[in-house]
Amino acid sequence: MTAIAIHTTAGNHTGPRRQRGFDSYATPACAVEALVRAEPLPLICWEACGTEDSAIATVLRAHGRRVVCTDITTDGVDFRNWLTAPTDAQAIVMNPPFSLAADFVRHGLTLAPKVVILERIQFLESESRTDLFDAGKLVRIWVFRDRVPRMHRANWTGKRASAAMMLAWFVFDRDHDGGPPTLGWIRCRR
Repeated sequence: MTAIAIHTTAGNHTGPRRQRGFDSYATPACAVEALVRAEPLPLICWEACGTEDSAIATVLRAHGRRVVCTDITTDGVDFRNWLTAPTDAQAIVMNPPFSLAADFVRHGLTLAPKVVILERIQFLESESRTDLFDAGKLVRIWVFRDRVPRMHRANWTGKRASAAMMLAWFVFDRDHDGGPPTLGWIRCRR
């Protein structure tokens, strides 16, 4: 079996681009619960990569937040083309396509004071994202001690693979003073 076939079977992001579409992978609710337990979030949040029934929106609402949801698959607008944040949104909480995460953070910081993304730990190890980290806006990294359940493509009907990636919530604040980020650990209680 070739590498492409393995990835296609597992339903993860390394399948062929034509099958991945918008790289829509549902965030597990336990990952959002872990974020809410650890990170102070404002009353009004914007999920810039999700629908009204997503786990991010559902969990944040269950914890008293008002959530505005936008997604290219429902409203036809790429997040990177938004010129302003929805009214009163003080944080963007999202699970962006991994390949576009840095662009989403850069743009998000022009729209809202706080941007929180779910990403692989490897997000830290790239020359192409150096400007993002050197800007001193990364405040906190919440690393999962356990593996977050595997995220599969939207409408995936194939084999369900086990968790394979180490993930963390990365918290950026455009008003941060540039000091080093703090590191904390969280659990995805299932």
